[in-house]
This record gives sequence, structure tokens and C-alpha cells, in this order.
Amino acid sequence: MGNQLRRQLIVWLGLGLLVVGLVVFYEISSEAQLRTLTMNSERLRSHLQTLSTERYTDLALARTRAYLTQQLTDYGYEPLSQSFGSGESTGINLSVRRPGIRTPEQTILVGAHYDSVAGSPGADDNVSAVATALEIARLFANYPTDKTLQVAFFDQEELQPEGAGLLGSSAFVNDANNLDGLAGVVILEMLGYACYEPGCQTYPSGLDQLDVQNLPTQGDFIGVIGDTDHLDLLAAFATDSESNAANDLALDLQAVTLPVPIGILPFFPDLFRSDHVPFWLKGIGAVMVSDTANFRNPNYHRASDTVESLDLVFLESTANYVVDRVAGLLSNPGEK
Repeated sequence: MGNQLRRQLIVWLGLGLLVVGLVVFYEISSEAQLRTLTMNSERLRSHLQTLSTERYTDLALARTRAYLTQQLTDYGYEPLSQSFGSGESTGINLSVRRPGIRTPEQTILVGAHYDSVAGSPGADDNVSAVATALEIARLFANYPTDKTLQVAFFDQEELQPEGAGLLGSSAFVNDANNLDGLAGVVILEMLGYACYEPGCQTYPSGLDQLDVQNLPTQGDFIGVIGDTDHLDLLAAFATDSESNAANDLALDLQAVTLPVPIGILPFFPDLFRSDHVPFWLKGIGAVMVSDTANFRNPNYHRASDTVESLDLVFLESTANYVVDRVAGLLSNPGEK
């Protein structure tokens, strides 16, 4: 064997070993970091305490964006601002992206609105979700996943002077660039209130028409609704199925999942009140994860929606559940 051929074989062998090593490192790194995908309860509570003030005026919204921007920058992101609207309906969405490794062209979006109604500190609505989204951004900042993660904070979700909410998410979906490669959306909407007395949990009228049976009468579960055109996305949030990134802190949480045909909008407006709706109307699979808002929480849109009214143990469990399911969505099927 000539020296030149021998050198070529050594080079190719070295390259092969390098590729194998990288793959092994990726697998080991993923499994090791998997054990660290757990919410930091102190960080969650810090976000709650800082952000639970009325977020309705321009000044209050600007302060909230400044806090979100600083946190995301500290995590290593470069936040992107997108302005929309005019006059009293002017708003600004914030978003960050963490590219995937194997299929970066596919994106999973986690979103939450950061505004509140006038007169309410909005601890549950919607700081509980914003704090969870911030923790998701932090946990996945240096965590290798197959797909790309995007975390978005929507402005102007609540009712505006013109009488229509969902302005930030609607503006987001109306920009075609934001929809490129979007494989699934997870909207977080009020995650921190629980009640344990029989009968404290109520539901929208007529829900029995959707063939939903044996609904809990206690509000100690998390609700997830998804459109019937993307049932695989909804199934990923069922707690009777095996997740890809089992998180021990989320194992005791029960989820009630509800498939919703988009055509029932005129008959069930209560199921179409959050930022998942603009994505549904664009034909994009989306789920809304929620503690069911006013069907459980008596402080909804009131001054009493404070940090003290929340069940922080329930919120931490819910947040870990969301992290667990998002980790699964960011992995390609059959791969870890």
C-alpha cells in the first residue's frame, strides 16, 4: 500500500471517528441536559413579583418589554421587536429564536401575551404564562434539540378600545415571514390558579355537545384545547400518553384535552378567546394551555388577580409539564 493511499485512509478514518464522536456527544449531551430541564421555582416567583402590576398603559407596557428584553438578553438571545397597529391599538411583539440542530427549518413556537386589562395586576392573566415562557427560553437557550424553538410575547391580547382583542398575535400571523416553517404553536394562557372544592370548576355552556364526558368538578387540572385538523399536536399534551422528556415534577398533573372544530366558533366563543385563534384561522396547528380562566378563577380581570391568589405549587407543576411537552415537540419522531 502506497504512502499516499495510507494517508488518505487515515484521514477518512479520522473523519469517520469525528462524525461518530459528534453524534455520541450530541446524544450524551441531550440525555444529560434532559435532567436539567426543570423550572427554577425562585425564578418563576421572581418574575411573578416583578411583572404583576397593571400592564395596560404605554408606560407600563414599555417597562414590561424592557424587563423581558433584559431577561432574554441575559439568556444569550437577541430579542426581535415587531411593531403593529396605530393609535391606541399600537403594540409591540417580542420574540427570540434558538435554532435546531437536525431540522432547523421546522419551528415550534411558544407564545404568551404580556398585557393585562385595566385595573388588574394580572398575576394569573397572564404573568403566570409569561414567567413560564421566560423559563422555557432560559432552559432551552443552550439545550440541543432537533427543531428550532421560538418564544414570542404578544402585546394587545386583551380587549382594546376598538372592541377587539388578539391584536398582537393577529399581527404576527399576518406577516408571512413569521409562518415560514412553523410546525406547531403552544399558547400559554393563565397557568397558576387551582381550586379543590367539588363544584369549583365550571365550563362553557353546551360543552356536552362536543362529546366531552366525565369532566372534573375540581379545578386541580390543566386544560388544553387544540384544533381538530392537528390532533397529533393535541395528543402530545395528553397526560395518559408517554412523553419524550419525562419530567418527574409534572407526572402528577392531570391534563384535560379538548379537540375543537374551528367551525363551531359562532356557538362556543369562550373557546376562541386567546392567541391560538389567529393561528387556527391560518391553518396552523396550535394548542392553548390554560387553567380555564374565569371558569375556575374568581379573580379573572379583577384587582384581586394577585400573586397571593395563585397556587404556586400548581404553577410550578404546570410549568414543568409544559417544558416536558415542548421538549417532546422539539424532537423528531423516533429520535432522542
